[in-house]
Amino acid sequence: MKDKYDVLRLKNQLCFPLYAVSNMITRKYKPALDKLDLTYTQYIVMMVLWEEKQVNEKFLCEALFLKSNTVTPLLQKLEAKGYIEKVRDKGDERNLVITLTEAGEKLRDEAICVPETVAREFHLEPDEAAVLYGILYKMLDGERAAGREG
Repeated sequence: MKDKYDVLRLKNQLCFPLYAVSNMITRKYKPALDKLDLTYTQYIVMMVLWEEKQVNEKFLCEALFLKSNTVTPLLQKLEAKGYIEKVRDKGDERNLVITLTEAGEKLRDEAICVPETVAREFHLEPDEAAVLYGILYKMLDGERAAGREG
């Protein structure tokens, strides 16, 4: 017979291994990102900008599942490093436009080895990684569809 408190056992929580793995992944990225003088969250902002070149703050928040009050200090630090420029949209002053600078584009060349370097640390076969990726994005897409990102 199951104990009514089994539901509260750590080993029965989906959230715990996701939390622990997330922390582990961030720690594994740290040495590579330290060489680039980036935090993990600055790195994911830069990945969006390397792909898009120019975005508004709302797009960035949605793409990264972050709130504006988290993204704003990240953008300030990246701007201070010379990797991005922020300007208010002339057509809508409420809209902040973030543009990759030449220095930010050059950083992309330095960062090119980061994904492969870190991926070696995960001990997953390519097919396992693909399944996990699909499951995680299914969860994120469900959250986005429900309008609860951030």
